[in-house]
Amino acid sequence: MTAPSLVWFRQDLRLHDQAAFAEAAARGPVIPVYVLDDEDPGDWAIGAAQRWWLHHSLASLAADLQERGLRLVLRRGRAADALAKLAEETGAHQVHALRHYEPWWREAEQALSAHLELCLHDGNQLAPPDSVKTATGGRYRIYSPYWRALQSALPPAPPQPTPVAVTVPSRWPKSERLADWGLLPTRPNWAEGFERAWQPGEAGAASRLADFAERVADYGTRRDYPSEEGSARLSPHLHFGEISPASVWHGLPDEGAAKFRKELAWRDFAQNMLLQFAELGEAHGRGTFDAFPWRSGRDAADDIEAWRRGRTGYPLVDAGMRELWATGWMHNRVRMVAASFLVKHLLVDWRQGARWFWDTLVDADYGNNSLNWQWIAGTGVDSNPFGRIMAPLLQSEKFDAAAYIRRWVPELADFADENIHDPDDAAYFPKRIGHREARERALAALAESRAAR
Repeated sequence: MTAPSLVWFRQDLRLHDQAAFAEAAARGPVIPVYVLDDEDPGDWAIGAAQRWWLHHSLASLAADLQERGLRLVLRRGRAADALAKLAEETGAHQVHALRHYEPWWREAEQALSAHLELCLHDGNQLAPPDSVKTATGGRYRIYSPYWRALQSALPPAPPQPTPVAVTVPSRWPKSERLADWGLLPTRPNWAEGFERAWQPGEAGAASRLADFAERVADYGTRRDYPSEEGSARLSPHLHFGEISPASVWHGLPDEGAAKFRKELAWRDFAQNMLLQFAELGEAHGRGTFDAFPWRSGRDAADDIEAWRRGRTGYPLVDAGMRELWATGWMHNRVRMVAASFLVKHLLVDWRQGARWFWDTLVDADYGNNSLNWQWIAGTGVDSNPFGRIMAPLLQSEKFDAAAYIRRWVPELADFADENIHDPDDAAYFPKRIGHREARERALAALAESRAAR
């Protein structure tokens, strides 16, 4: 029998429109494998919320493979070492995988290439990053011109169907048990709300897309209103690759989908930025912020804790942080308000917020998460100016967040719309800092950092 090929799954946990799986299936026997690699990512090993999702997504993928007579082989350790050992056990000479652009995955790919023939395929972006370059062959650093250039490569090719016939290897290697990986919380089970909110896996992604396709025409007007069902809620499915960007693009009706498709392209831009700034989640895109006087000490630590627990005294910020804890997700408009509040009202280093989101978001993508935090903090190459400080109370009223606040801050459930956005301190948690005072302090800190240059 022809030697089997390994299919290395990472953040591409699907069979539909999965070029690596399709190519391996066309060549002969297939051995699908997932390696839980907490070593190569180092400090960026996936957080607790992502681990919950990963458990269920792997279980779903394993069931889909089993329907085709295949097994999902599970291993732990450094990816290159685990795959090389698996190839030795099975006689495989090739590994097929989709390209990933996180720095640790690129290093793992390079290490694996020293042992085996690694066949990399595109499929996790609307267009390969190398296909979107400037006229001089450079990479874009600003989203608007990037989006204009990307459009020449759009629409993406139609999604490819799942292979009908797949050859099974003559023998299967040993696999670890998913249950032994301890990905799910137990004492306590803080993910009960996750289970009500999400259906991880390829079928869940397809269902979510079908639902959103019926609502996409209203996306441009409703997406900023947290009390309404305007968001696609596809982000964790896209992050784990349970659905391809091409499938999302082609699964939406052309009428009304333009705004969302442009937002979908932000993911591609984030990957493009990772190829220029591998330390996007750790280093300022603008070196001028290296001397910024972020707050530290006991008072700052107390403010951070209040922010994490949703007790800042600003109902919209608190509702978002509680939604995050309960469901592993937060409405996009509220993410911006909550992030801006931490950075500009509390003067806390954006990297502390990014790390908290990394641990608590089910869609915590290294490129997206880092790029978005740097955008809101004003520290990124392409970012909102630091001096633009979002006013949580105005944002709450402007985007009609009353029902959203009532859902996630039950102690304010009986407040009328005109009072719920800014309740009296005696009736709610006192504000950690007033908006005017916070604005003056933030601008003074910015002036101080500029003077230190």
